[in-house]
Amino acid sequence: MTLNLSSLDRRRFLRGTGIALGLPWLETSVARGTAAGQQPSTPKRLACFYMPDGVPMPLPEDPAHEDWAWFPHGNGEDFTLTRCLEPLEPLRSDLTVLSGLSHPSARNIHGHSNADQFLTGAPTGPSGDYTNSISLDQEFAAHVGDNTRISSLVMSTDGGTGTPRGTHTMSFSRSGRALPAEHRPKRIFDLLFVKSDGDAARRLSISQSALDDLLADARSLRATLSASDQRSLDEYLQSVRETEIKVEKAKRWFNIPFPTVSVDHLTLDITPDDPRGYLQTMFELIYLAFKTDSTRVATYQIGRENAIGVSDYLARAVGFHLTHQLTHDTKEPGGWKNFGTYCRFLSEEYGRFAGKLKATAEPGGDGTMLDNTLLLFGSASSAFHLSRNYPLLLTGGRKMGFRHGQYLNYAGSNQAGGAWTGGSEPWQQAATREDLPLSNLFVTILRRLGVDTESFSDSTGDLAEV
Repeated sequence: MTLNLSSLDRRRFLRGTGIALGLPWLETSVARGTAAGQQPSTPKRLACFYMPDGVPMPLPEDPAHEDWAWFPHGNGEDFTLTRCLEPLEPLRSDLTVLSGLSHPSARNIHGHSNADQFLTGAPTGPSGDYTNSISLDQEFAAHVGDNTRISSLVMSTDGGTGTPRGTHTMSFSRSGRALPAEHRPKRIFDLLFVKSDGDAARRLSISQSALDDLLADARSLRATLSASDQRSLDEYLQSVRETEIKVEKAKRWFNIPFPTVSVDHLTLDITPDDPRGYLQTMFELIYLAFKTDSTRVATYQIGRENAIGVSDYLARAVGFHLTHQLTHDTKEPGGWKNFGTYCRFLSEEYGRFAGKLKATAEPGGDGTMLDNTLLLFGSASSAFHLSRNYPLLLTGGRKMGFRHGQYLNYAGSNQAGGAWTGGSEPWQQAATREDLPLSNLFVTILRRLGVDTESFSDSTGDLAEV
């Protein structure tokens, strides 16, 4: 069948599928307001960080419990950070530690299978068919991403998407498609601050033309397919539509100057061979992206689960060989201290990043950058491979209404833990209490970020205490 492409209205075709692309193109109030001399509103930002392998959880009768249990001692505003989180003490008034939250669909699954659902809450399952859903960051990006050059910054130490249940990315589209993460600092910097070559406009035009042709062909093809094949085609076309949005946005931003930043303090060719320097560089790139309002949404998966990938070598920063092996060696003399020392390293670098946001006045706005930025840091397992009682930190966001200086201990005093010495693992054992749905926290986060929502994933309400 021959189609007259010039007779097709691409935007009308896309609206006909239920995807309204016209409205985001018109959301330029910030740019228009600035041009008219009006003061733009202070932006709200979100950054999410994932650490694999859980955290140290020695039992109370273990001598290591006092210093090297990850969760604080105490409750409410009366709590003491252990050596794992001690580097965050200067941020105490901007910090909330949470225990006793997890995703219901993952509680009886091995902890190494659950990084995929940390920000989604989807029932990705331990094996077999795999379906995911939109992640917290992408839900927020759908509301604010058109106001910045980069809708969301997706980063990880290992890069790409990984595999189902072995993700290298925290970010998933509304259709549940994994969004590739970038792991090369130079590439991230160029994306944020370096203008494309003079041939970029022509390539954008070619890309748009190719997408138009593809969508036109798909329209004629769809009528010849079975219902099952139509569903498969629709899933594919959803990714095409997402690409079209990116191409159209790139065209709109093409002639807008990039922000100018100093690179004297950055080593952009750094790799995880220098773990501490690499983490500092990745955190610094997020800081610069936020400071220049190049994006308001960022994710960084610090490591992949299951001891696979270059991220498993990050423990070399504190004198150990493999990160994941530290979780297996807690039964050995000094094992809890070794694992805790690595967690302390992560706390140091996370705290350095959050502290820099706190020390920076909001550009053209009110308070500090940390006051207007919410940071979520955590893991989808706690004790050895246990997919419950996620270790979670919330930092910042005071101007959004977040209350800090507290340890919200929903797990109580009966938290699972101890070294694994063989036999059944903690994730295989029956739960002695019921966690709260983590998605309840996500509902609160989205509302405070300005997203009008009643639910997220399997939420049963919100979490007003934060």
